[in-house]
Amino acid sequence: MASDYDPTEFVDSDFEAHKAPQSATTTTITTGAAQRAPTREEVDSKVVEAQQKLSELKRAQEELERERAALEETRRRQMEFQTGRQEMIRNLTRGLGLLEEAEFSARRDAEQMAKALADLRDALSKVEAIHEEVWSKDNFNVELTRALTAVENARMEWNAARLKFPVLSGENQKSGEPSAATVPEPPWSSHRSFLELCKFGLALTWPVAAAVLLLAAVLLAVLFRR
Repeated sequence: MASDYDPTEFVDSDFEAHKAPQSATTTTITTGAAQRAPTREEVDSKVVEAQQKLSELKRAQEELERERAALEETRRRQMEFQTGRQEMIRNLTRGLGLLEEAEFSARRDAEQMAKALADLRDALSKVEAIHEEVWSKDNFNVELTRALTAVENARMEWNAARLKFPVLSGENQKSGEPSAATVPEPPWSSHRSFLELCKFGLALTWPVAAAVLLLAAVLLAVLFRR
């Protein structure tokens, strides 16, 4: 029967003895290389690398600053748009309402003016159509009545138009400039009568006259007491 396998039979003890010190030496050299001071070339290389990284960071920062400025400008324009839009919507809505109301009033006034023009033309034609020279003795009273009726109707149309349109009464002057008919005549005007001037003078001098009379009464009283 075959004997059991013994792994130690194939191990060279001399080779293992030489291998162990060589591994220890390699480990020591590697540890020493890791702990040694960096050379100048290595430091310069790291400095250059750090500068490159700083340059890249600066470029990234500048790019972010430009992007931030662009975003702020976009936000400002958006706010300006929204504010302007709201302002114009408010102003245009108010303007449309005012103009529509003014247009309605103007159209109504124009319609009333057109109707008044038609009525005045009709009244004028009726008044101009009266020819009293053709009246006869037989129809005199009848024609006179018709003529008076036409004149009265024309007067009513004229008065109604004057009430609706102040321009017919000459009230188209500027505000603050009274017409000659409304300027009050001064009290000392030469057009006033002598009695009116006397009344005006008395109205101005009665306090002085009253004082003189009172003083005279006091003096007379003192004299009578003596």
